[in-house]
Amino acid sequence: MATNSLVDFSTLSPKFRDLYAKAKDFVENDCIPAEKLYHEQMGKGDQRWKVIPAVMEELKAKARSLGLWNLFLGLEYPQGAGLTNVEYGLIAELSGRSHLAPEAMNCSAPDTGNMEVFAKYGTKAQQDKWLTPLLNGKIRSAFAMTEPAVASSDATNIETNIRREGNEYVINGRKWWISGAGDPRCAVFLVMGKSDPDNKNRHRQQSLVIVPAGTPGINIVRPMHVFGFDDAPEGHCEIVFTDVRVPVENIILGEGRGFEVIQGRLGPGRIHHCMRCIGKAERALELMIARVTDPSRRTFGKGLAEHGTIVADIAQSRIEIDQSRFLVLSAARKIDEVKAKGAKKEISMAKIAVPTMLLNVVDRAMQAHGAAGISQDTPLAGFFVRARTLRYADGPDEVHRNQLGKTELRRAAEIVEKMNQQKAKSDSLIASAKL
Repeated sequence: MATNSLVDFSTLSPKFRDLYAKAKDFVENDCIPAEKLYHEQMGKGDQRWKVIPAVMEELKAKARSLGLWNLFLGLEYPQGAGLTNVEYGLIAELSGRSHLAPEAMNCSAPDTGNMEVFAKYGTKAQQDKWLTPLLNGKIRSAFAMTEPAVASSDATNIETNIRREGNEYVINGRKWWISGAGDPRCAVFLVMGKSDPDNKNRHRQQSLVIVPAGTPGINIVRPMHVFGFDDAPEGHCEIVFTDVRVPVENIILGEGRGFEVIQGRLGPGRIHHCMRCIGKAERALELMIARVTDPSRRTFGKGLAEHGTIVADIAQSRIEIDQSRFLVLSAARKIDEVKAKGAKKEISMAKIAVPTMLLNVVDRAMQAHGAAGISQDTPLAGFFVRARTLRYADGPDEVHRNQLGKTELRRAAEIVEKMNQQKAKSDSLIASAKL
């Protein structure tokens, strides 16, 4: 694991340093060795959606005993571990090295974002019913926003209808790519829809409601496949809501506040994804280095590591990983200083750059492995798929580029004024020189 020279750990809290050391040992010596067992314990056939590998509960118990639990909740939440975003970001990087670690530490999406919604916006009753069991790792959850019939990267397009009838909301709509919906432990959905579609303010048309799993009218149509992976037992499902009724007290924050809630949900979560990507990239690079230095791997009379192209690929991967880490830690620090709303530029830069970096690093590692690199014998194929997915998740690259570009363009007047002043001074100097 590369030494992180961007942050002086001695300036961070003693609590963080203790948790970081524990997390590093837990991921390397518990989670990574358990990966093959996890896959062996998965259900076969239709049991894939019913069986939770027993080793996961063992890992969760150990993580909780070590204090590696709910670390994602920031300083403002009494339920959290009291870490800054920079501190949690560094631990999230460690957890990204194994796909088992985030869930084992109760720090995996979509639960993290949903728990933050309940913690930040939920009523006491909502928190008691849903947040507490989520924090305890007893249930899981799903966030239902994306729809097949509209461009869901613009959340104002969402068409699912939320209609009030007396003391109930009635929900009708079709969703897809709903992560976690296939999990037998999924007990609750947060459903985004339009409760006031005629409101002239497009950002006040939406509401977010709590829908318990098992409510009549919920039909899980199918699990969506990602490059052929179904990601059981959690999955990413297509769901139809038909006349689903929930009490009015299941609204989050109030009618017309849905867009506000989801914006508050996304900022730190995007950084969590990015830091985990860096952990995956580090592991991919380590796998590449181990492969090319294996003395049995020789081509054209030389070891793989003796080929210039391999050496150059390793160097490029190291550069890109460290560049990305800088972007993410810069965004995390900015969130710590001015909250997510004030760190939009930094969050967008990280969200654009980091998944693409991971794709590039993993691609080089896969190439060095030959055909093994795209097989089930290494985690590389899974890393690649997750990286490609993240170019859509939590806002596609194009949305973030658009936002970032507009932010830069706001500097135009200031830049032009500076350049005009420089030109005037230049003209004055020429005139004074009487050339």
